[in-house]
Amino acid sequence: MPPSSGDDDSCPICKGAGFLRVDAPVGSPNFGRLIPCECKIAEREERRHREIAEMSSLGAFEGQTFETFDPDVPGVREAYEAALAYAENPDGWLFLLGGYGCGKTHLAAAVAHYVIAHQRMRALFLVVPDLLDHLRATFAPDQGATYDARFNAIRTIDLLVLDDLGTEHTTPWAREKLFQIINFRYNERRPTIITSNRNFDELDPRVASRLSDPRICHAVLIPAGDYRVRRASALRRFPGR
Repeated sequence: MPPSSGDDDSCPICKGAGFLRVDAPVGSPNFGRLIPCECKIAEREERRHREIAEMSSLGAFEGQTFETFDPDVPGVREAYEAALAYAENPDGWLFLLGGYGCGKTHLAAAVAHYVIAHQRMRALFLVVPDLLDHLRATFAPDQGATYDARFNAIRTIDLLVLDDLGTEHTTPWAREKLFQIINFRYNERRPTIITSNRNFDELDPRVASRLSDPRICHAVLIPAGDYRVRRASALRRFPGR
């Protein structure tokens, strides 16, 4: 039963109180205990979804889907097929490794768009330096989100895309936080896509060891040069493509 009637009767269950009192007899450990009403739980979930949407960079890659990716550009076919297979069955990790402009970010964004549309999954797309900025921002006095809430939202999201791993200028604190997120998802085998233009020996050895584990991570090297340049060249040579 609701602990008080409240003035706001928008919720027929708690009458606006936001909490319900457990119906338990005197002497029970639950006697007098308050639990969140369904409306409060839904409100928290909506707030969490909104915060994730605000953090995500996926909106900047709205047009980068499988439909707009050209797998016939030399050097990208294997990565395209791996990304499409992963989108259809997002299990474990996908690591896309290649130079600037090779198409790895496009494919990572395409997977995120696909799982949101077809797998009913929540996806968070973050450029790694931005991820660290989002965590640091929680320490600002006018920041509504707490560090713990934001950190947990990032590490537990259905699909996490970490773009440009290795480009961040990390402090020991930032390096540790990034590892904690990656290690949590590794131990939980949560769907994760990581892109990087760095060699394994240039990454944090702890992260590199997890990316090297074939039991959970499918690593794909994209040998192509700049995908956009090659795509434009192909369109000039074959206008009908």
